[in-house]
Amino acid sequence: MTVRRAHWNKHCFDSEDIHSNILKTTLNVYLIPLLVQRLQSKQPLRPAQQQLLALKPDLQPLPDTAAKVPMVDTYLADIAAKNAAGASPRIAGGFVVYDLPDRDCAAESSNGEYSIANNGVANYKAYIDAIKVQILKYPTTKCANAEAAYKTGVTYAIKQLNLPNVSMYLDAGHAGWLGWSANIGPAANLFGDLYKSAGSPAAVRGLATNVANYNAFSIAICPAYTQGNTNCDEKRYINALAPLLTAVGFPAHFIMDTCAGFGIRPTTATGDPLVDAFMWVKPGGESDGTSNPSVPRYDSHCGLAEALKPAPQAGTWFG
Repeated sequence: MTVRRAHWNKHCFDSEDIHSNILKTTLNVYLIPLLVQRLQSKQPLRPAQQQLLALKPDLQPLPDTAAKVPMVDTYLADIAAKNAAGASPRIAGGFVVYDLPDRDCAAESSNGEYSIANNGVANYKAYIDAIKVQILKYPTTKCANAEAAYKTGVTYAIKQLNLPNVSMYLDAGHAGWLGWSANIGPAANLFGDLYKSAGSPAAVRGLATNVANYNAFSIAICPAYTQGNTNCDEKRYINALAPLLTAVGFPAHFIMDTCAGFGIRPTTATGDPLVDAFMWVKPGGESDGTSNPSVPRYDSHCGLAEALKPAPQAGTWFG
């Protein structure tokens, strides 16, 4: 979803504007029936219109007035029903929020319904609140209750396994997930909260990073695709996370999984005092999901063009 200020040309479009978004590599973008009806009523379709129907725009101009907000509920309900019926790839809605007061004030033909001089800001806030109500009706079903369950489960595990002959390392994702400046602080706070809620168990030694992933421990230059994340490798990530963990009372020791990409062999000679060991945790060469859509537990990510195929069922080795 995007919040829109600038003018969307509702009279014409160009094929150059019809582009592919990374979202479409894992999800189908929902094409609202209203747009389909409008285009199909214009016969014959021009090539660019045909292309729009085929490719689908990333975002669609709805709801651009308060009266259209209920349509969000209608379309999200349709998306939820299609996904529940097994849509593959799963479907996501992309809508343009477009009703700022005095919107497009330099373009008289598209002035919106709200005026700054006539309580426009308050009306706009009410419009946004109404959209929020519609969206909250449709949480991501698969993960809707995951946060509370994960916290409860992890807290229980580290309390019950707090034994004299045990050392525990909690999963800390990897640099590509939690290394970003917006994520690393909240992640440290979360680990601190879990640790304290479990009574600060002595058997918790620290965190495990890069489990079942392919990130490097240390590289000279961050690749272009990590732009914006200065903690691009695991060494940078670990050394940035450690002081934040210490500040919240969580033990800052680490192990790193180097097996998924058959990297550094298991050793305690890591060259970094924060890293207790490099370990082979996730068996290298093991599938994370099958690319066969006709079998149970099909993973749509494994069916993507860039995925290695044929992929066997999760937990089995590529043959």
